[in-house]
Amino acid sequence: MDDALFEADPIEIPVNNKFVSAPLAARMRPASLDEVLGQPQVTRADSPLRALLKPDDDNKLAATSLILWGPPGSGKTTLAHVVSVSTGRSFIELSATSSGVKEVREVIDLARRRFAKGVGTVLFIDEIHRFSKSQQDSLLAGVEEGWVTLVAATTENPSVSINSALMSRSLVLPLNPLTEADIILLLEKALTSEKGLKNKYQCQIEALGHIARSSGGDARRALIALETAAGVSDSENRLEILLKDVEVAVQRSALRYDKAGDEHYNVISAFIKSVRGSDVDGAIHYLARMAESGEDPKFIARRLVILASEDIGLADPQALTMAVSAMQAAQLVGWPEARIILAQATTYLALAPKSNSVYNAINEAIEDVRKGNAGAVPIHLRDGSLPASRETGAGKGYKYAHDFEEGVASQQYLPDNLKNKTYYKPGSRGAEQRFADLWERIRQVLRSTK
Repeated sequence: MDDALFEADPIEIPVNNKFVSAPLAARMRPASLDEVLGQPQVTRADSPLRALLKPDDDNKLAATSLILWGPPGSGKTTLAHVVSVSTGRSFIELSATSSGVKEVREVIDLARRRFAKGVGTVLFIDEIHRFSKSQQDSLLAGVEEGWVTLVAATTENPSVSINSALMSRSLVLPLNPLTEADIILLLEKALTSEKGLKNKYQCQIEALGHIARSSGGDARRALIALETAAGVSDSENRLEILLKDVEVAVQRSALRYDKAGDEHYNVISAFIKSVRGSDVDGAIHYLARMAESGEDPKFIARRLVILASEDIGLADPQALTMAVSAMQAAQLVGWPEARIILAQATTYLALAPKSNSVYNAINEAIEDVRKGNAGAVPIHLRDGSLPASRETGAGKGYKYAHDFEEGVASQQYLPDNLKNKTYYKPGSRGAEQRFADLWERIRQVLRSTK
């Protein structure tokens, strides 16, 4: 394997050389813990990470792997580079979205050969939560033998997304979104730093504040917005970045929302939970975020259809009709008009009484089936249309419901081993109270045979 294939980009980007055109976010990347902003639990003098990064000539290649857990732009990649620079180890980066077991094993083999020569390796894996169990397992040998210092980045809870073997061998460092004050300080440094914009521009205080508010605690997004705004200023032959420049720069990027990334799932999750929680304002807010991001309206509508049965059910039987109609209408008209249709359906479903009784009923029944609690179909319910089946008694004794005054026949429907089982336990909200009363009367008739 060619070592050069895995060499990292330079951390420090000198001025007036071929790297000067690198994006501002790359140029402003900290090279030490002292330069890291907004993560005091990591940068303070007595932090576990500082202790790990202290020089130790007697144990130069000893490796404690790290799991960095935090939102986009909180500094996960930066900290991986800091570990590499501070420990004098080479840096290799893999993305879980584009690398498989083969690539991992190749890197581990390279690290093993470097280790034998006295050279350590920091292996940074971005979005490790996207690795399967087998992919994560392929890292264990390198971690256990000390061939690599694994620095894994995740936006999801590592206790859920990372296997226990890796968790037990790693230090988990939670990271927080940067505050607006952190972002403003970062932007001010970028404006003046020799690695940044080198005092070329003045920037309105209002413009800095707008970037900070719009970045959602994401340093990378903030620096991209500043650099874009500087470009807007340049296009008008100005050296002052105005609020209007920033507004143009962040118009579509202000939301931390990526349809291919984790924020996509965070937003749709918050949307559904807001509807389920009957918070119309919250639901409309997250709907607006998805609409502005260009989310597929069919995706949103399908989730509303599911929610109409899962969370509302018979508490409002019209909810499902509303959701299906909204899905069909949204598909018919598309954006931007679909926003109105989806907003109407969202508001209706948020305000509707809630019940998950039907959801619980089918899940409990499926659980019984999966456990083998199915049992034989009662003989009077079996198909007796064929002579061979009639000879077994199939269908004999069946009571036709319509022959009875209330349309309910007193006979057993469940298998013998489940004859006393109750799956549907109606709630008392909305229209379901009527179904609850009806179901109780029906069960009294049915129980007379059990």
